[in-house]
Amino acid sequence: MNLDDIMNAPAPASQWVLSEDCRENGLSEHDVRELMLGRIREMRDSIERGLKTQAKSVTGMVGWNAQGLWDAPDVLGAPLVKRVQAYAMAVNEENARMGRIVAAPTAGSAGTIPGALLGVADHLGLPDERLVMPMILAAGIGKAISRQMYISGAAGGCQAEIGSSAAMAAAAVTELLGGSPRACVHAASLALMNTIGLVCDPVGGYVEVPCVSRNAFYAVHAVSAAQLALAQLESFIPPDEVVTAMAQVGRMMPLELKETAEGGLAQTPTGLRVMHDMERKV
Repeated sequence: MNLDDIMNAPAPASQWVLSEDCRENGLSEHDVRELMLGRIREMRDSIERGLKTQAKSVTGMVGWNAQGLWDAPDVLGAPLVKRVQAYAMAVNEENARMGRIVAAPTAGSAGTIPGALLGVADHLGLPDERLVMPMILAAGIGKAISRQMYISGAAGGCQAEIGSSAAMAAAAVTELLGGSPRACVHAASLALMNTIGLVCDPVGGYVEVPCVSRNAFYAVHAVSAAQLALAQLESFIPPDEVVTAMAQVGRMMPLELKETAEGGLAQTPTGLRVMHDMERKV
C-alpha cells in the first residue's frame, strides 16, 4: 500500500483501505470498524479528561495549557481553531500526566488527529460514528508512510511523528468533508511536505516541551491542508515522492536532532536547567 494506491482507489478512499487491511490481516470489516470506534471513544475520553484539569505533568512543565486555552476568551473569533488546538493539547497533556491516550501514530503526536478530526466534527455537530471511516483512512495513510520511514522521532526527527500525524489527520478531515481519494491524499501530502526537516528536541527528553504545543499547531496545520485540498489545490511534488523526501531528510538528520535531547530546544540554558533538575530528583 502506498499513497498512489490510495489516491487512485475508488471513492471513498477509506473503503479501499479497509478492504485491503481486512484482506491482509484476515479481519472482518465489522470488527475493524468497531475497533476504530472504540479508539475514537478513547480519544474523546482523553480530551475530556485533559480539558477538566490543570494537574501538572511528571516534570511540571505542562498540564494547564489545554484548560487555560479552553476557558480563555476567543479573541480571534475563530472557534474552530481554538477547539482544535485545545483538543490536541488536552490529549498530549494527558500523555504527559501518564494518562490513557491513543498513540496516533505515536504518543508524542497523539493529539494531532483527535484535535483535527474530532475538533472539526464537534464544530459541525457530527456524531462519532461519522468519524470511523475517516479514521480508517488515516490509519492507511500512516501505514503507507511507515513503509518508507519508521514513524518515530528517534528514527527521523519530529517530521516522522508530527508530520505523519498531520498527514493522517489532513486526509481524515478531507474525507469527512466529502473529499475525493485524490483530494485526501493531496491533503496528506501538503501537510507532510510542510513538516520536512522538523527536529525532535524534547526538553529533558520528556514528551512535553515543545511536544504539547506542537500538536496544537500541527492539528490546525492538518485542517488547513484539508481546506486547500478541498479547494482542489494539490501538492506539486507527487505524494509518494514527498514521503521519500521526508525519509531521506530523516536519514540525513544528525542524532543530536532525533529525540536525544542533545540539540535544539533541549540544549538551551532553560532546557539544560530542567534536565539537571530532573536528574537530581531521580
